[in-house]
This record gives sequence, structure tokens and C-alpha cells, in this order.
Amino acid sequence: MKRSTTIWKKSIIPLLVFLWSFSGLAQVNGSVAGNRQKPNIVLIYADDLGIGLLGHEGQKIIKTPHIDQLAKEGVRFTNAYSNMLCAPARASLITGLHDCHRLGFEITPGGFYKKISTGNYDQGQIEKILNGALRSIPQNQVFLGQVAQEAGYITAQIGKLEWGFSTTDHQMKRHGWDRYYGYLDHVRAHGFYPPFLFEDGKLVDIEGNTLANCGKSGEPETPENFAERQNREGKVQYSQDLFMNKALDFISTNKDRPFFLYFPTQLPHGPVAIPEIHPDFINDERLTPVEKEYASMVKMLDDNVGQIMQKLKELKIDGETLVIFTADNGHEIYYGQKGRVEKPYTNIKTGERFDDVDHKYYSHLSGDVFDGNGGRAGMKRSNLQGGIQVPLIVRWPAKIEAGSSNDGLVANYDLLATMAEVTGFSKPFHTDGISFYGALVGKSTEVGREFVVYSSYTGPTLITDEGWKIRTDLNKQVFELFFLPDDFKETNDLSQQHPKKLKELKSRLLAACEGDLKNGHFTNRGSILKVARKKGK
Repeated sequence: MKRSTTIWKKSIIPLLVFLWSFSGLAQVNGSVAGNRQKPNIVLIYADDLGIGLLGHEGQKIIKTPHIDQLAKEGVRFTNAYSNMLCAPARASLITGLHDCHRLGFEITPGGFYKKISTGNYDQGQIEKILNGALRSIPQNQVFLGQVAQEAGYITAQIGKLEWGFSTTDHQMKRHGWDRYYGYLDHVRAHGFYPPFLFEDGKLVDIEGNTLANCGKSGEPETPENFAERQNREGKVQYSQDLFMNKALDFISTNKDRPFFLYFPTQLPHGPVAIPEIHPDFINDERLTPVEKEYASMVKMLDDNVGQIMQKLKELKIDGETLVIFTADNGHEIYYGQKGRVEKPYTNIKTGERFDDVDHKYYSHLSGDVFDGNGGRAGMKRSNLQGGIQVPLIVRWPAKIEAGSSNDGLVANYDLLATMAEVTGFSKPFHTDGISFYGALVGKSTEVGREFVVYSSYTGPTLITDEGWKIRTDLNKQVFELFFLPDDFKETNDLSQQHPKKLKELKSRLLAACEGDLKNGHFTNRGSILKVARKKGK
């Protein structure tokens, strides 16, 4: 499968929901030769999981044995990337498109479904407003769930649904999901005790949960926020437990037919909320109370992975199931506390704020006890490595050599093309991604991608398969050049030493952004947001 030569734009918004426009893309043939047996597929998509939080990536405090076991039993991609923020990352994953195109996401507001709790609107009214504000989806557009669905799979998405911030039953079904359960609104998903969720188009009340904000806790840590978090009134059922029950039931119910389960977890996205501290951390004197709770959220994610793997083994289908574990973006801190680690991100010793140019964020300077980005510069929302490099592990005993690794360049928008080849999807479709199926099953050591490109709040970045990286801060007119194989911490800007390489990568970046680098400058503007709010006023 080859990559489309034309590219797209973005007018995205942090923390708001988006719908792509799909015109002007080159066609890619998604056919695959042969009629091999179709594997089951489980895609676990962690939320704000910094790569440094995993044991096999060097984490010292939190043990993640189940995710580590996946790496031992499958292939670990050591050069995998995703967008720097939740919404564009999920949009890229589901559409197979990157986020630096001229035409971009349509936007609907987050928090819309909270109006059901306040009594202002019902579900039907909200969905009518949202669907009316969005353009219709082109008939020939293909989505991740649709690829599996049309290849004969039963599909389900469970958890933090779609790419946010507010989506609808119409979009869920058009994107190819036979079944779904979870939040249709990512603002509500910032709490873990929802009074209601959505299942296959219907609102489902969650008994014992009574808080309109889903029990979202406050930041940073203060005595008041700690007390609020410990108050259990209206917080009976923890959403991640509900999701796990649904996921395990879906696997059991469909064990005798090909299934695709997309499991976008809430964990370990904050604000911090967990029913109880894990025994591993109760007596850990290195951690403050809120850090113990956050560590328990990461630990629960690992336990959930273990539960899924155990279910597959109990049903005797683990050998024929392809399991993918990855994350939407880089690390984020939800356990800030004065004098410990502070937001806006600040050098804890000097009090100086990080600007990610002259003063780049590093864990040892910020006070982050977990080193969640694994020593990299930057965090979520940044085009530095800490914001965009993510874990990617794939286990498939029938096809993949256990304990292998691959350093080929992989983008999250490659998943759709890869799943098309895995499932045998034969319809032509449009994508910026390429299939890395050959690298998965050992047919090739090369992934075949020449570069990845992503937007950020400061401007776009491009990374080549050789390891050269150009990153921008358009507001400051900064163009930095790094050679990542020698400098994964991005401490040595080579733009002055290698002007020809800088010029070359500027040209490639400009072409990827369709002639305007501002197409890779993430902003908070969007007409659909205004239209939807006006209609819902």
C-alpha cells in the first residue's frame, strides 16, 4: 500500500471535537492478495500515557508487568509517533490522515452532553444540533471501524469514544462501529463517575453516580481538592470498571467470529481519580498522596491489559488475536503540587517557566518523580519528542516473532492502512498512511515510511526515516534541527552546522503543509464550534 501524495490541512482545536473534510486526496488501493484466515483484533489506546511510564521503557516506580509481557511476546516499535494532543491524534488514527492539511477538522463543542444533567436538553435535541452543524460525510470516505466492518468483522468501540469533543450516534455508526459504549463527550470523560453513558445510540443511566461533572476533581493538589476527591458522595461506579466489563463481555460473546475491539481507555488521563490506592504504593515514601493515586491509575491500566489477555487465553483465542497497544500522545502531569511539580510547567529550582526553545522542559528540572516522558524534552501539546513519541506494541503469536523490535518510522495514521491489509479490506480508499503489515510479520525489516509530520501549538514538525527532525516555533521564527539517533533529548540544535539539511527539511515540511506552515499551527478557532453553540444557546 503506498502513501497518498497529496495532503490535508488542519484548523483543529485543542480539546474540541472534529470532523475531517476529505476532498482532494489521492486514491490508494487497499486490496490485499489471498484469502488468509482473519485474526481477531484488539486495539488498546491509552490516554496521555507517557512512554516513560512503562517498565520496559525504564519506569522505576510503577511496575507494568502485563504491558511489558506484551512487548516480550510481540514486536515493539521503537520509533513510533502520534499527534501532540488527544483530538487530532484520535482523528488521525480513525481517518488515516495527518493534521497539517489545508482543509481540517470541523469542530463541535465539548461539554454539550452535560446539558442533559442540567435539564436544558435531551439527547435527541443535542444530536440534532451537532449533526446539523457538521457537513455530511462523503460517501467514499473510509474509517478505521469501517475497514474491519466491511471486511466481515463485528466491531465495537468502548471507552472514550471517537475523537471528541462531542460526537453523535450518526457519526459512530457511519465510522463503522456495530456496537459502542462510553462517553460521547470528552469533557465529561475528564471525570470517572458519569451519571449516564451511551450504548448503541441509547442513554444508559449509571446507578449511584449523581454528579453532572462526572466527579471531575480539581488541580493542582490542595487540601480542598484532596478533600473533594475523597468525598464519595455521588461516586459509586467507576467508569473504567464499566468499560472493562463491556470489553470482556464483547470478547466472550464474539469469540467464534472475527471481531475488532477498539478500546480507547480513559486511563491514565486526569484529573486524578481512582477508587483506591494500589497496594504497590500505599507505603511508598517517595510519593505524595496524589502521586500514589496517579500511579494507581497507571497500574489499573496495566491490570486491564492483563485482564484482556487472560480472557483471550481462557477462551483459547489468544493465538489468533492481534493485540495492539499504543497511546494518543505524550505525557501529561495531573499530580501537580506546590513545591513538587507545578503548572504552568516550571523549573522547580529556579522558578523559570519552560518555553521549549531556550528552556526546554525536562522531568529532572520540573520535579516529575515518574519521569513520564522517559528523559525526552517536552510534554503533551509540544512538538518535542516528549509530546509526540509514543509506545507501540503488537502481539500476534500466529504471525509475529516474540520479543522482536523494529526501529522503522511509524505514524499513528498508518494504522488504518495496516488494518486494511490485515483484514483483507478491498475497497479503494484515501489515506496519508502506509501499511506496515510486512514489518509486522517479518516479511520486511523496513516499514517504508520516509517521514512523519505533525502539528502543534507552536507549529509543525517533520521527522525523517534517517532520524533528522525539523521543529518549529512559528511565533518566534524558530527552526530547530536535530539528529535524533545521537540526540533523543533534543539538546543540540544543528541548524547552524547543517544549513543545507535545514533548507531541505524546510522545503519538505512546507510541501507536507500544502504550501503554508500555518496549516501545521494548531489553533483554537472553528466556525462549527460557533454554529453549534449558537444553535444550542
